[in-house]
Amino acid sequence: MSEKNLDFAVKNNIAYFTINREQQRNALNLETISLFLQYLDQAQEDQTVRAVLITGAGDRAFCSGADLGSAAQDKIQEGFRGYAQLMKKLAGYSKAVVARINGDCLAGGMGLMLACDIVIARDDAKFGTPEVNVGLFPMMIGALIYRNVLRKKAMEMVLLGHKLDAEQARGIGLITRAVPPQKLDEEVAMTLKLLAAKSPIGIKLGKEAFYAMADMPFEDALDFLSQKIGEVAATEDAKEGITAFLEKRPPVFKGR
Repeated sequence: MSEKNLDFAVKNNIAYFTINREQQRNALNLETISLFLQYLDQAQEDQTVRAVLITGAGDRAFCSGADLGSAAQDKIQEGFRGYAQLMKKLAGYSKAVVARINGDCLAGGMGLMLACDIVIARDDAKFGTPEVNVGLFPMMIGALIYRNVLRKKAMEMVLLGHKLDAEQARGIGLITRAVPPQKLDEEVAMTLKLLAAKSPIGIKLGKEAFYAMADMPFEDALDFLSQKIGEVAATEDAKEGITAFLEKRPPVFKGR
């Protein structure tokens, strides 16, 4: 399915999202955000979808942030609310979400990237929060940066507005791994294939539990997770997985 600002397709159990605004360095406008929310709901309901991939068109930028300047003045706050809704939906999404970083990732693009579970980037990509250089501050993105990066490194990044290379980004926890440009698609495809083979209900319950316990005190987190492992173990997929292990065969998961 192709729209002006966002391409969406489902193939081999993967939902593919491609920001289709290459000339604008794949900046997010109101329409793009709206389409993201619509298609994420669609992929959520599609039982054939095991994982989600998000990327940008071309090889210059994954996403350069918000293009809310193209909106009418009275629509800017609507754009901020929509962006916050998109970050919340992605961060709490029940299926695994992979970001394919095909180029530079800046400003609001950082939030989009950090809301994903796994981030695979070209090793020549640049990352940063340049808002401070124009008198702004990475407000909503900060909620995700704070949860992914050590505090001193996070503050250095948001206060100075410097760009980081892929190795620096990996070193402070912004991305999962960096690979040469010619290896990017191979690495992403391998990761998606592995995710598609996992139990959908196991992934769903596991992600929900991990996000729910993130801010709990240690002992409360252990008590909560001890309950959740029981829920996972009671699924048909868990029983199939254990049986397949004992029978030395690949499991056939049905998401139940």
